[in-house]
Amino acid sequence: LNNLSSLQKDKVEKSNIRNVAGLDLASLLRVFERNWFVITSSFFVNNKEREKIRRMQEIRNDWAHITPQDINKKKVIDDVNVIIELMQTFDATMKETRDMENFIFQNPVKLIMGKGMIARLAKEIPSDKRIMITFGGGSVKKNGVYDQVKEALKNHFTVEFWGIEPNPAIETLRKAIALGKEEKVDYLLAVGGGSVIDGTKLISAGILYDGDAWDLVLAGRPVTHTVPLSTVLTLPATGSEMNNGAVISRRETKEKYPFYANYPIFSILDPEVTFTLPPHQVACGLADTYVHVMEQYMTTPGQSRIMDRWAEGILQTLVEIAPKIRENQHDYQLMADFMLSATMALNGFIAMGVSQDWATHMIGHEITALHGLTHGHTLAIVLPATLQVLHEEKGDKLLQYGERVWGITSGTREERIDEAICHTEEFFRSLGLTTRLHEENIGQETILEIERRFNERGAKYGENGNVTGAVARRILETAL
Repeated sequence: LNNLSSLQKDKVEKSNIRNVAGLDLASLLRVFERNWFVITSSFFVNNKEREKIRRMQEIRNDWAHITPQDINKKKVIDDVNVIIELMQTFDATMKETRDMENFIFQNPVKLIMGKGMIARLAKEIPSDKRIMITFGGGSVKKNGVYDQVKEALKNHFTVEFWGIEPNPAIETLRKAIALGKEEKVDYLLAVGGGSVIDGTKLISAGILYDGDAWDLVLAGRPVTHTVPLSTVLTLPATGSEMNNGAVISRRETKEKYPFYANYPIFSILDPEVTFTLPPHQVACGLADTYVHVMEQYMTTPGQSRIMDRWAEGILQTLVEIAPKIRENQHDYQLMADFMLSATMALNGFIAMGVSQDWATHMIGHEITALHGLTHGHTLAIVLPATLQVLHEEKGDKLLQYGERVWGITSGTREERIDEAICHTEEFFRSLGLTTRLHEENIGQETILEIERRFNERGAKYGENGNVTGAVARRILETAL
């Protein structure tokens, strides 16, 4: 009582309040602030939490005396974020604020999986279609996929476009669009990994667009007027074969942005085509898949038990099969599990009604744009640092992840969180990937440029919209 103001003391005495549970917000915040030494001697809290309490006191005082002219969208969002952080700090319930979100789910892609399924192309694509088949650099001619596709479509009209590079560039895709228009193409078949499929999604929109296709990327809106598209997947990683997303680069300006169009009509997955993939590509695919799951899982605790268990099932599968794939990449069952894990990780099935992060991806895209590092590899570098920097707000979910995926059940809260993050980084290193920027000769100049780009866009990524340019810089410096 001695720490309360005179008015607060009077209210406590008149209401016969006997414990802190009966205090109003202003009184409770004052008790926390004035008894900080006692609190820190009994609980795992530090001066960051104290700063949140002081900020909450300011917010309470502001709103007690605010005028209509002082209310704006930014203030409301910033203040609500502080309230949520404070609730998380003291393990308060998030029930009123973070229930399962409303959602509408529909994924129209027909998935065709198994040995010899490429032959089904002849039945799946109408015989009257003028098909443009898109390819990457030519590996499909070495592993037999090209011959299987051509045999299946021998009675169809086809034209080929080659050369869609990793991280598909608008400069290349413009040429494909021009060819598609010239040949009056009305069906597209992407044969390759995520980059070929991503690029073909923009081609499908660009063929029916009169302007420069880069305008469609910059517009940031889903494009629904597209040429029908299907895929034959050769490299599991991005999940692009069963979603409507893509990522498109522009070499001349070193930019890389997401793009959304229509879903593929169908996708064919034959695990045997993965047997001859370079081990580094497989490693990056495994990392990409793992982080896709984490971006949808490592957010708000308690939103959906079923989404959590599905996500954890994919993570556990990847942890189990990764070392075995490193030993024997020709095991059909292992590669089938990998292929299906990659598809399920980003086809919307584990995202229903839950908040999502994607800050790691947005930072990783910038590293790829600036240095050309493979996308999945950038994620292996950025994710452990993201978890470290944001470990306080993600703490409850990190504890759950550590216990269910890695079997971590002993130690203090902080020790268990640190161990979960260490296991994550060690998993990526077990794939043969580096996990530190300096190992790829990436330093402070790149970090400052990424911070500048985030600030220029007013970026606020993450499930709480708090990964700004400054936070991205902290993450990258942690990853050095």
